[in-house]
Amino acid sequence: MTTDGQRLHCLVTGASGYIGGRLVPELLQEGHRVRCLARSPGKLRDHPWAAHTEAVQGDVTDPESVAAAMRGVDVAYYLVHALGSGPGFEDTDRAAARIFAEQARAAGVRRIVYLGGLTPRDVPEEELSPHLRSRAEVGEIFLAAPVPATVLRAAVVIGSGSASFEMLRYLTERLPVMVTPSWVHTRTQPIAVRDVLRYLVGSATMPDDVDRAFDIGGPDVLTYRDMMRRYAAVAGLPRRFVVPVPVLTPRLSSHWVGLVTPVPASLARPLTESLRHEVVCHEHDIARYVPDTPGRPLPFDEALTLALRRVREAQVSTRWSSASVPGAPSDPLPTDPDWAGGSLYQDERQQPVDASRAALWKVIEGIGGDNGWYSSPLAWAVRGRLDRFAGGVGLRRGRRDTERLRVGDSLDFWRVEEIEPGRLLRLRAEMRLPGLAWLEMYAETDDEGRTRYRQRALFHPRGLLGHAYWWSVAPFHSVVFGGMARNIARAASEGTSERRSGSRIRRARERRNVREQPTQSAPPHQE
Repeated sequence: MTTDGQRLHCLVTGASGYIGGRLVPELLQEGHRVRCLARSPGKLRDHPWAAHTEAVQGDVTDPESVAAAMRGVDVAYYLVHALGSGPGFEDTDRAAARIFAEQARAAGVRRIVYLGGLTPRDVPEEELSPHLRSRAEVGEIFLAAPVPATVLRAAVVIGSGSASFEMLRYLTERLPVMVTPSWVHTRTQPIAVRDVLRYLVGSATMPDDVDRAFDIGGPDVLTYRDMMRRYAAVAGLPRRFVVPVPVLTPRLSSHWVGLVTPVPASLARPLTESLRHEVVCHEHDIARYVPDTPGRPLPFDEALTLALRRVREAQVSTRWSSASVPGAPSDPLPTDPDWAGGSLYQDERQQPVDASRAALWKVIEGIGGDNGWYSSPLAWAVRGRLDRFAGGVGLRRGRRDTERLRVGDSLDFWRVEEIEPGRLLRLRAEMRLPGLAWLEMYAETDDEGRTRYRQRALFHPRGLLGHAYWWSVAPFHSVVFGGMARNIARAASEGTSERRSGSRIRRARERRNVREQPTQSAPPHQE
């Protein structure tokens, strides 16, 4: 409950994303009611807070669904954007923001809260990156609307699983000597994710006459090179050497980042483009309405320490990849082999398992990430590299949690579409393909009561290229899918998944704990 006793009804868009997925439990803890607007509400069902919220189906570009979601709402949070959805993403962002503002007015919403990007002063709009320009325009649309708005503008967000943190972490850990673009000398003002959440929650109860933008940032103003060196110090790494090269453009930089980090070039590019200009806070007026407390906002080094702790303890609640990849397929899985939607290729395998269904399920749910895919590592690695080369996500997204999966989780270049605990894991491919693909894994019991592993790969081709793709890779299915089925069954029978995963995790934690420095414990509900 808020300090003045207000219990508000909040609408959160983007609840399946990095910030939205962390904001919802914070609002609930304050005593507010929360409704989540999602294109696929089923993706929210496995979040620990799902039972305490209302999920409604809709899209911010659809006025009718937005109007229905706004009914009875006091505060509407806008945490979505169309970045990466194609060359027209600015038009999509503009249209969606206008729909959101119009429907908020019609529904009598008291406030809109929007998290945008910190923009540089005295830089002509045409010189801004499309990413920053669109973020700024959305904020302007909300401020021009009749409903009072709070527009929060942040630069680099530091938190376990954020795209900015992952980019910084992997660049620093993997490259002791770095040849970098000139933007590593640009000053920026990073902010801890817990401070972003604090300001978002506090914005809900601002007075009705507050209708403005606020710059939000931490106490440190740093260059990217400073951030990499301080990350190395906090993580206990040897000093990193940075050699700037002015010829690296944002486009080339994004591909370089895409090769070294899990962040794909399509997302790395707007991040690097945003670093071309100095982005620092020019005011801290937010403190009038969301007062700072001792030690808040968090210093950069402390934010890094907390984020690293979450990563090392495998307690990352949301990641940059939590939201679906823009443009990823969303068609329903054809469950009938004679599906009227066209050709549907299948590869089905079965293996007896000399273990309980629970033991088999443990292997199935632990697949991917550090545990791999139980078949030719080279084949999977090559496929991941080809996907990255084609602009896809590749294999580097890994897992959010080393042992547990939930609907909506990214899993390397798959996304969890369905889980029936103890029985079924269905993955949807988000790699670049000329068609739609799924991979299903079942833990079953046969007619004689024995455990059986069943695996089904499905592919719905698009056009002639899709058919050609399937038949070109079909000769390798016995190696990839056949080997996968045999090895999963063997791992369950021998219990090797648990031993292998556990030993890897223990070794990784032991190595990290050697470097880890004592810090103040973080509250259990947030980073």
